[in-house]
Amino acid sequence: MELTEKHVEGLRELLYKMADDLLIIGHRNSEWTGLGPVLEEDIAFSSMAQDKIGQSLAMYELLHQLGENEPDIVAFTRNDKQFHNCHLVELPNGEYDFSLARHFYFDHADAIRFAMLENSSFEPLAMVAKKFKGEIKYHTMHADVWMKELANGTEESKARMQSAIDSTFPMALGIFEEGDYEKELIESGIFQGEAALKEMWYQKISETLQRCGLQAPELESVQNAALGGRKGFHTEHLQPLLSEMTEVFAIDPTADW
Repeated sequence: MELTEKHVEGLRELLYKMADDLLIIGHRNSEWTGLGPVLEEDIAFSSMAQDKIGQSLAMYELLHQLGENEPDIVAFTRNDKQFHNCHLVELPNGEYDFSLARHFYFDHADAIRFAMLENSSFEPLAMVAKKFKGEIKYHTMHADVWMKELANGTEESKARMQSAIDSTFPMALGIFEEGDYEKELIESGIFQGEAALKEMWYQKISETLQRCGLQAPELESVQNAALGGRKGFHTEHLQPLLSEMTEVFAIDPTADW
């Protein structure tokens, strides 16, 4: 079908929230470099950070094709109110149990989103989704391996992971906050929608956690899902992160990613 202006606006909305999620979680992942519980985790999180930032660049390039500013300008000159990422990705890393729970929740949502977008009616987006399939598969495998390791480690490691899973869950639901053009995205075949994504995600994470001996929180029990990030309402943690992230660009706008 021919895309109307509303369809294009919906596409921009989708790309912005994906790109901003990936850029911010990439930055947070990079903060584990040199601080991971074991050397392999320093390397793993550094590698995933590079992947995420590369994926965000691809989304910003698609936005540029749709008339938005160049990727560096979009990524490094906006303030927190102009970002569309969910709250989950902007929170400080905290202890490893929280970072792993966030990694687990986000990357499974990301993997399903990209799999859905492989069939997008917007061909450039479908091509990008197929391109990053392998990277994202590795990320979910990494999350699952460590979730299982810690769930089957000591009583303390299992209890801490279950606590992190429970406390992080309301934040994770912010991933699926619907935009103003959800209907247009679905009817145009660009994207199947956040509700469908959340349903598939919840089934996946529930099954995976059960195999690890852990329990996913009940969706119906959540009264305080972390919404607002897609509309530019963020926690106090995002702007300091942006200030740090854009420091090099502010000094030298010609620097490469």
